Amino acid sequence: MKVQPRHYPSQEAIAFSPARIFAMVLRYWYLLRSSWPRVLELIYWPAVQMLMWGFLQLYVSENAGFFAKAGGTFIGAVLLWDILFRGQLGFSISFLEEMWARNMGNLMMSPLRPVEFICALMIMSIVRLAIGMVPVTILAIAFFDFNLYSLGFALAVFFMNLILTSWAVGILVSGIVLRNGMGAESMAWTIMFLLLPLACVYYPVAVLPGWLQPVAWALPPTYVFEGMRALLIDQTFRADLMLWAFALNAAYFIAAIIAFLGLLHRARLAGSLVQSGE
Repeated sequence: MKVQPRHYPSQEAIAFSPARIFAMVLRYWYLLRSSWPRVLELIYWPAVQMLMWGFLQLYVSENAGFFAKAGGTFIGAVLLWDILFRGQLGFSISFLEEMWARNMGNLMMSPLRPVEFICALMIMSIVRLAIGMVPVTILAIAFFDFNLYSLGFALAVFFMNLILTSWAVGILVSGIVLRNGMGAESMAWTIMFLLLPLACVYYPVAVLPGWLQPVAWALPPTYVFEGMRALLIDQTFRADLMLWAFALNAAYFIAAIIAFLGLLHRARLAGSLVQSGE
């Protein structure tokens, strides 16, 4: 009986490949570009939220001296919250496209490495976020004379912290869905709303009960929204808050990747990569 020689993957196949990342990004871009409802949905919800809270802020600012001083905090909070929420959702939707198409098993058997897959999802998260947020920030200028881009360097720091948090959550949720199947899909849509009251998006941490404040300070977005209020109300950039947020984000991001790889390994052992039903 003749023994067939074993074929091992070449060094090029196992090396980190930007070309494979680009191929995945191109796949998701063609999928997004081919469906105008998908593009419209990216713009619709941020626009509705911005208009609702913007008109509420106009009413409040006309009837309360403090809110006149704090003009822009509601709209600023809404726009920054959408960076966090849409960043995570953009990551998760691109991942779920593969689950819905039952294509995850094929991808994981290809030369595509898990880290490259994650990089492609992060890039698509930014693409989807840009499509949704850029028109909305222009509407904020036109309707309410609030220019998010006037925050300058602070906006860049806020954005980096929020997008890192959104990626960490998206990576973790993707791993959970891989391991538990589409029955866990709802986490992709709901998990951020669990953070909404604790991240103190629309009010300061001091509003929370004392026992709950340490939980809020354990979340990186809390530092961003506190920093946003300090910048808009007191014209002070809180670098200390941003450094704490970066440190927490680094820890959570690394932990999320480790969790994803572990859940992916368990999914392979359980055979759930090719059984993506409920």
